[in-house]
Amino acid sequence: MRKINNIILHCSDTPAKMDIGAKEINKWHRQNGWASIGYHYIIRRDGTVEDGRDDATIGAHCYGYNRTSLGVCLVGRGKYTKSQFEALKILLKKLKSKYIEANINGHYTFSNKSCPMFNVEDWLKSEYYESI
Repeated sequence: MRKINNIILHCSDTPAKMDIGAKEINKWHRQNGWASIGYHYIIRRDGTVEDGRDDATIGAHCYGYNRTSLGVCLVGRGKYTKSQFEALKILLKKLKSKYIEANINGHYTFSNKSCPMFNVEDWLKSEYYESI
């Protein structure tokens, strides 16, 4: 198993009414010439968590950090649903129990992107995140 140093949060940068998932993102990423979907997990608008790449497979979601990270994509563009945030909390706690030393960051930490369009560090310190 590869070492996971970071769990990186992304967004699909799609309108709120566009309810897509792993199938559609996989199609888009393949059209870009990638082997498959770049993310490891996708959280749909209703809070459903869909699998992308297997954790053991290097992702294609954060240039320069793919070898040692997992990518989690929230569907939307900053206006996420309560269900998405609930699912994100559960998923992150599960991943952190498996990859104890991994840091959780927004994509913006490693690039000039604003993805996932909320301050991840503040959210992780919030009572909302800690409540689970």
